[in-house]
Amino acid sequence: MILPPEEKTYHPSDGLFTDAHVPDFDAYLALYKKSTEEPEEFWADVAQEFYWKKPPSGPMLQYNFDVNKGNIYIKFMEGAKTNICYNILDRNVHERNLGEKVAYYWEGNSPDHHQNITYNQLLRNVCRCANALKLLGVKKGDRVAIYLPMIPELVYTMLACARIGAVHSIVFAGFSSESLCERIMDAQCNILVTADGVYRGDKLINLKKIASEALERCKERYVPVCCSLLSEEPLTNTDASNKLQVGQTVKLYGLLTVYDGFLAGKNLNRCASIHSFISVQGVLHTVTGYMLYTSLTFKYVFDYHHDDVYWCTADIGWITGHSYITYGPLANGATSVLFEGVPVYPHVGRLWEIIEKYGVSKFYTAPTAIRLLMKYGREPLQRYDLSSLCVLGTVGEPINPEAWLWYYDVVGQQRCPVIDTFWQTETGGHVLTPLPAATPLKPGSATCPFFGVQPAILNEHGEELEGEAEGYLVFRKPWPGIMRGVYGNQERFESTYFRKFPGFYVTGDGCRRDQDGYYWITGRIDDMLNVSGHLLSTAEVEAALTEHPSVAEAAVVSQPHAVKGECLYCFVTLKDHKEFNRTLMEELKRKVREKIGPIATPDFIQNAPGLPKTRSGKIMRRVLRQIARNEKDLGDLSTLADPKVVEVLFSQRCEAAA
Repeated sequence: MILPPEEKTYHPSDGLFTDAHVPDFDAYLALYKKSTEEPEEFWADVAQEFYWKKPPSGPMLQYNFDVNKGNIYIKFMEGAKTNICYNILDRNVHERNLGEKVAYYWEGNSPDHHQNITYNQLLRNVCRCANALKLLGVKKGDRVAIYLPMIPELVYTMLACARIGAVHSIVFAGFSSESLCERIMDAQCNILVTADGVYRGDKLINLKKIASEALERCKERYVPVCCSLLSEEPLTNTDASNKLQVGQTVKLYGLLTVYDGFLAGKNLNRCASIHSFISVQGVLHTVTGYMLYTSLTFKYVFDYHHDDVYWCTADIGWITGHSYITYGPLANGATSVLFEGVPVYPHVGRLWEIIEKYGVSKFYTAPTAIRLLMKYGREPLQRYDLSSLCVLGTVGEPINPEAWLWYYDVVGQQRCPVIDTFWQTETGGHVLTPLPAATPLKPGSATCPFFGVQPAILNEHGEELEGEAEGYLVFRKPWPGIMRGVYGNQERFESTYFRKFPGFYVTGDGCRRDQDGYYWITGRIDDMLNVSGHLLSTAEVEAALTEHPSVAEAAVVSQPHAVKGECLYCFVTLKDHKEFNRTLMEELKRKVREKIGPIATPDFIQNAPGLPKTRSGKIMRRVLRQIARNEKDLGDLSTLADPKVVEVLFSQRCEAAA
């Protein structure tokens, strides 16, 4: 009997991980046991690798997850003092002798634009930027909004904030002026750092105009915000002789040139509990726990070694970029690719071209990017040498088995394990993930918990389910990288994550645990469909649709139904040269019926030449729901990579059950 793809297990090629940090599953189990039964000792061992001005003054970890017992809080290494920028830059340069090692291969939107940045150069530029920010009046505890594309100055600015003790709030350089204003206001930022503009593919985005509009909106509500524009125009000392006033603009590029010099990192210490950064939705992370957790997850999940070249294709405007482009890799002295462009510009082989160019060994991208590139088949890959690859990672959403297998078979040439990582902005780093040499893989499964993470599955009544089960994914105890709160809103922090099931952190995701104890993320609980009283996971339906050989990608949303309450409205993107017709629709319906059951049979299937996605590759299901319901007032679409997709989808919308 041939098992379905998701029930097979896959192992890395023999000899691929002879020096793995976690060489087999027994080693994983031993480390996991220590991390949960002796957490103080486990995390103390990890902390020894870093510089500390002052050690912690109390227990390693203190917390309360039960709203019935008082305020929710998480404290890690309370009283310790260190500086995260010193640990990820100065330590690499001065203690580990990595100054001449490349920290980043920067690859611009155009293949003609590229730059190698060593750890020495990175440290110098971060110090220059920190000096410039200090000159502008930025001090410890201030909030700095950063609205920059994927250029080296984005890394310089965020690490400069960390160096002087300011809190950075990075806003994805694609958000509208309204969204940017909201984020500036929510974090009460003192200053905004932006650029004049950026090309994304062949599209020019006027960041300066968007930023100016955002600042005008903020000014109307009497929030003091200053704007520093990156520009290559010359600057003299007199241009920046006074600290910024409300609404004043200076050219930060010039400040970096004028205000050179080293800014000592060891003397810029911070308490462990002080905020490191504010991410989307006001999520707060702190210095020590976040630093240790991103460092350890990066090292073990990607099995990082000194000679690796690592590439995460995310944008630093999102948490994936924070954790696995900046802090995690730099804490390990890694060499990374920093990519400004998009996967299909100026040609569909751009990602594979970059992998060959830099000899990338560890590659981390989103399932949406994989499905996009699947549309173009094997031919674009066959032009390039991908033999340097040894680990393939995915992030952002559950990966469907068909995309997993294409990634494994075609990109990894059946040599490289596919590391399907589950985590959230709130978790700071990976919480469910395979380890390359240790974990037998099942396509579509996030497999097992990372060290220190203790998952559970609950039913609607909060009862814990044992063995094979499906329900709400929760965690019973914190780990160092977990969020510490929502900025300025303790009530929202507690109600969103802890009130539904007191005593647990609630992820908001559905989850299934199989007979081997592996975890399968079934999608956001809000993305569950209630069809005739039956809860269905959109992720499961999408996976069934993409098993059809003609389908490259699928997205499923709910549509109100007079009898069922809700029904399934499916958008499918076909592979090149495949035809959308009634025969195909019937085959897709049959595929879903066979895979899930008659209750899941789609009522609507729409051809979708493209899906509305953010630049980071996430499908905007809110927009799809509105298209399905023919609601033309779509609100803010500024984060869409290609807004024209929406017009096409409206024009091809199903008017009757297909």
